Parts: sequence; C-alpha cells; structure tokens
Amino acid sequence: MRTLHVRRLGLVEYTDGLDAQQRLVAARAQELVPDTLLLLQHPRVVTLGRGANQDNVLWTREQLAQRGFEIFETNRGGDVTYHGPGQVVGYPILDLKPDRKDVRKYVASLEELMIRVAADFGVKGGRVAGRIGAWTPEGKLGAIGVHISRWITSHGFAFNVRTDLRDFAPIVACGISDAGVTSLEALLGRAPEMEAVEERFAARAAEVWESEVSEVPPELSTISVAVTRDDGSVLLLKRSAPRGGFWQIVTGRIEPGESPLGAAAREVLEETGFSPRLDQLRDLHYEHSFMLDSIFARETAFAYRAGAEPKLSDEHVEYRWCTAREAAALLPYAGLRRAVLLALADG
Repeated sequence: MRTLHVRRLGLVEYTDGLDAQQRLVAARAQELVPDTLLLLQHPRVVTLGRGANQDNVLWTREQLAQRGFEIFETNRGGDVTYHGPGQVVGYPILDLKPDRKDVRKYVASLEELMIRVAADFGVKGGRVAGRIGAWTPEGKLGAIGVHISRWITSHGFAFNVRTDLRDFAPIVACGISDAGVTSLEALLGRAPEMEAVEERFAARAAEVWESEVSEVPPELSTISVAVTRDDGSVLLLKRSAPRGGFWQIVTGRIEPGESPLGAAAREVLEETGFSPRLDQLRDLHYEHSFMLDSIFARETAFAYRAGAEPKLSDEHVEYRWCTAREAAALLPYAGLRRAVLLALADG
C-alpha cells in the first residue's frame, strides 16, 4: 500500500505555499519523500489559473489591495478562484506513476474526496455535468485547480467550511456566472471546527487514494520579532554567508520547555543586544507555517520597540533600518513580510 504523509499547517502565506509545493514536487520526483497532502488556510487571495479570463476579476488591483486581498497568476488549471480564512485548502503532491496516469481520474478523485468529507458532516454533495468541483443545490462547495508535471501533482482543491462568502464578491468564481458558492456553515447553520474537517480529509484521502496515512507535524517551532523604531522603520539583519547570507528580522527556534514569549525575549537579546522585558514584547496574534530547506516550521510573531542601535552577534554581518517597502523587497518569506506590516500597523 502507498504511504501518504498528511501535514496540517494552519495559516500559510500564498507564496510560501507555492514555494513549499515546488520543493516537495522536486523531492517527490527524486523519491526523497512519499506522496504528501498539505492541508492549510491562506490569507485572502485571488488566484488566476492558466485559462483565466481577466474579466472575471471584478475589482481593480487597487481595490483588492485596499480590502486586504492579494492577487496572483499561477500555473494551475482553471479560471479565477478565491482562498481565505475558513477554507480548507488541500495541496496533494502525488506521483501518479505508474498506474494512475489519468488526469480525468485524478480530478475525479479530488471531487470524490470533497464529496465524502461533505457527507461526513451531513451534506449531500455531488458532481455537475460539464463543471468541475463538489456541488450542492445551493452552490459550489469545493473548487479544483491542478498542475501536473511529469505525472507529479501540485495545487489541488479549496473546500469552503466557514468561509465568509462575501469574500467571493471580487470575482466570478471559476468563471461560472450562473451559479453561486456555499459553505458547510451556510448549509448546516453552524460552523464545524476546521480541525475536525481536516481530520476527515486525512481519513478520506486514505480511502480515495488507497494509501496508509501518517500525520507529520511541523519539525520546527520558531519565533520572529519585528524590532521597530519610533520613526516607523524596522530592523533587518543580514545572516553571515555560512548561514545563508539573506536578510531577516529577529528569528529563532523555540527550545524544549521554552514558551514562544520566552524564546522571543532570548533571541532579541542574543541577536541584537537589546534586553526587553516580557511585557515589552507585543504578541502580533499571527502564527504561520513555511518550508525551511526540507522541513516545515511553525512560527509565532512578536514585535518590540527599540530606542538604540543593535549589537550584532556572530550570526549576522550587517544591519539596517528599513521602511516597510524596503523590508518587503529584502525579506525572503512572505510570512516575515506580513509580520513587519503587522508590527508597524500595530505600533
């Protein structure tokens, strides 16, 4: 029987999710990892597939940005879709070789997966001739958009659990103007827990893809701290060449037995020489996951207001105080960029 690793990642920035998929596709091609299913949520984002009609995006990019939406063009199939809070997004990284090399059957398996999960919550879903996805009489419950390269899959499905359906207003979802969208919450009159829905996806994926499922937690727990000044700038540190040579805010792993807050205070001291009290560290209420090399990290974000210049450790060779725009151009992970924006907005 095939092995299927399931990773429940919580919130993942869209571009960090793309990066993770690309890394896993490459690893799967080299047989370094088994088939893998990523289950996660994205912040509000509109994505365009290869066949997208730009007219199906009803708002301008400026209007989307003003209301907290990002927009991306992708290499998946399909038209325009939306991802956001309350939606289970599934990215299967499956090697369809040697006996599953049938694109239609693979897409049908994604539909079947969503239909079975809906049934687990008392919702009768089905298919609509000529239209891809999981459907109910009240509208589309789950969308599908896939990419397959050398028979290894990426992208996948988006299943509305407790999604705010008003967030579909900026688009003609999947280019279908004569049918609406719905969610488990709208259909049931109550909001199922996201964790419970993800558990059913893991169980049903084992059935649909005839695999033995193993859940794999993030291998690393980390913190980030956006150190800011009164002038609205944020501190960026450049790692030494042996440590990657890239720019970052204060980051570090949470040691065994250590709280995220305690780790944040320790890392600020070690990397900058600042010595914050615990009550001077602001929890940004932002936790996200991302792929670091070949493992996944789950990171908790904090902010700290400094009034002096840092004293660097041997981890870093340079520092600079940056505007939010400058920081966005230098930071390699979307999660770090969002942490900076949250710190400056909240500061």
